[in-house]
Amino acid sequence: MNVVQLCGYKNSGKTTLIAALLPLLKKRGLRLAVIKHDSHGFDIDHEGTDTFRFREAGAEGVAIASPGRTAIMKESEANLGELLACYDDFDLVLIEGYKRERYPKLVLLRSADDLTLLDEAVAVQAVIVRPDMLKEPSALPEIRQRQTVPVLTWDDVSQIAAIIMNLC
Repeated sequence: MNVVQLCGYKNSGKTTLIAALLPLLKKRGLRLAVIKHDSHGFDIDHEGTDTFRFREAGAEGVAIASPGRTAIMKESEANLGELLACYDDFDLVLIEGYKRERYPKLVLLRSADDLTLLDEAVAVQAVIVRPDMLKEPSALPEIRQRQTVPVLTWDDVSQIAAIIMNLC
C-alpha cells in the first residue's frame, strides 16, 4: 500500500483536488481509498436508522455491512495507523489532512498567507497553488526558498497525478 497526503489549511481545495485526481488514478488501474481528517467533528448516522438507535442506546461501536458497503463507527478518534490498516489491501491511500504525519505529501496553498505551512510540513513532494498566486511577485521565490520541490497550479491535475504515480 502506498500513501500520499494532501495538506492545506481549511478551504484550500484539498477535497476538490482529490475528487479530480481519483478518476485519473483509477484509470491507471489503482485500487484507491481516501482517509479524511476532520478536526471539527462530524456525524454520518441519521435519526431513525437502526445504527443510530444502537448508538443512542449506549453502543460505543456499531458496524453495518451489506453486499456492497461496510461502515464501522466508533465513539472515539482512530489514529492514522489504525485507519491505514483498514486499507492495507489497496494500492494507494490518499490522506486529506494529518499535516504532521511523515508520509509523502502535496501541500496546497490558497495565498501567500499560507506559506507558513511549508515550514511545518515534512516529506513535501510538491506545492500546489492557485493560478493567481503565481502572479504575486514574491510568492514563487518565497515558496522556492522554503521548499525545493515542484510548484504546480491546481489546474495541473494530470501533472499532479503523475507526481503521485511516481511516488507509488
